[in-house]
Amino acid sequence: MTPSTEGAVGPGKIQTIAMLAGLLESVERGFHRAEPDGYRRLADRLRTELADVTPDERLRQLLAASPATAEIYENLHYGHAGLCLQPVDAAVRAEQAATALIARVRSGTAG
Repeated sequence: MTPSTEGAVGPGKIQTIAMLAGLLESVERGFHRAEPDGYRRLADRLRTELADVTPDERLRQLLAASPATAEIYENLHYGHAGLCLQPVDAAVRAEQAATALIARVRSGTAG
């Protein structure tokens, strides 16, 4: 990776991450089997791809669809971001629930 592309999540990089994430999810969910060494190599390759990316909307969508990959991403970036994905998800759900409740109250259908 060159300094000009370091951290960028270009089309090729996101495709590579998506392919590896799909494989990992397939193994995690039991659709495919992997020997311990193969699983470790897959997780290491995914970790390498995720190590230097700057999160953007495409990466966030991919992480939302792939819990195992999201866990690797969070573990890699825990030192400066903590468990950055989980609290955001909970906050978004809370905001959506509050918005829906406010709309029901305004319309007189709150029960």
